[in-house]
Amino acid sequence: MRVIGIESTCDETAAAVVEEKLGGVGAEILSNEVMSQIARHAAYGGVVPEIAARAHIEVLDRLIGRALADARTEIGQLDAIAAAAGPGLIGGVLVGLTAGKALALAAKKPFIAVNHIEAHALTARLTEGLGFPYLALIASGGHTQIVAVRGVGDYQRIGATMDDAAGEAFDKVGKMLGLPYPGGPELEALARQGDAQRFDFPRPMIGRPEADFSFSGLKTAARQALLRLGGALSEVDRRDLAASFQAAVVDVVIDRLRVALRIFSKTDERLQGLAIGGGVCANMALREALSRLCGESGLRLAMPPPELCADNGAMIAFAGLERFKLGFVDDLSFAPQPRWPLETAHRPAAAVRKSASP
Repeated sequence: MRVIGIESTCDETAAAVVEEKLGGVGAEILSNEVMSQIARHAAYGGVVPEIAARAHIEVLDRLIGRALADARTEIGQLDAIAAAAGPGLIGGVLVGLTAGKALALAAKKPFIAVNHIEAHALTARLTEGLGFPYLALIASGGHTQIVAVRGVGDYQRIGATMDDAAGEAFDKVGKMLGLPYPGGPELEALARQGDAQRFDFPRPMIGRPEADFSFSGLKTAARQALLRLGGALSEVDRRDLAASFQAAVVDVVIDRLRVALRIFSKTDERLQGLAIGGGVCANMALREALSRLCGESGLRLAMPPPELCADNGAMIAFAGLERFKLGFVDDLSFAPQPRWPLETAHRPAAAVRKSASP
């Protein structure tokens, strides 16, 4: 089977074609075209929804054509069309969803509406064929949550942020430090040269019995530290503050995952591993800490490459493939979902009976 996936929920426009592997677990990425809008939003210090939607319109047709050409695939050779239907910025979601429906209608192919968070959660199956059930850490600019993934369309949220997402906190502290947008990757680069012990930042929620996150207080603590330093920051100040902030975020994430593992251990299921997804999971300090956590607990860690942690079309195509294999096809009347909790992205009852692990 071959499926094309379209992603336009935020500020990346993406299209990709994946093909099912023999044996039915995982897929081969035949093409994966991504066009970033960073330059368009940099002057505003963040994503401007209207600008993002217009940029998607300008490039999506061309990007779909490139994805098909790179995969050496004609539209008629596709088995299904998948598009991210949310959650995300409503203007961008509308662009990609409408394009996907139009392709499906014109080519007379089945259409699959994909939950963007589900696509992140399933990427570990695309890259490593991870079996069910597993825990997935999804950490990005708009989402931070820990999910028990028991099957395609069978999700239980174990923990989530109570306020800001981890990526949003990274970007805003980066902006405080005068770093260019997006601040997260720039802050990570700066932190490599800093002293993570200099600033004693709080570790919100550590020790709590639930697996939820909170980052707004940590962001405020960084701002207060900046104010105490005064107006003129030395380069050493900036490096140390970045390193201390990053260390606090990593400590919080690892502690929350420990709690999530304890919560999951109370079930009768045998956990197959820990998967990660979302742009924050490209952070190397976090990846190293996750490797240590899984090494200590003897748990398999499924880490997609950084480019597949960020928003991309391959994850949408693969999620569409996984759902299509179970007989999940959506009507062309499917509405965009700016808010779409992952646990509501169910599959049909018939598909549940057909599902097999892995």
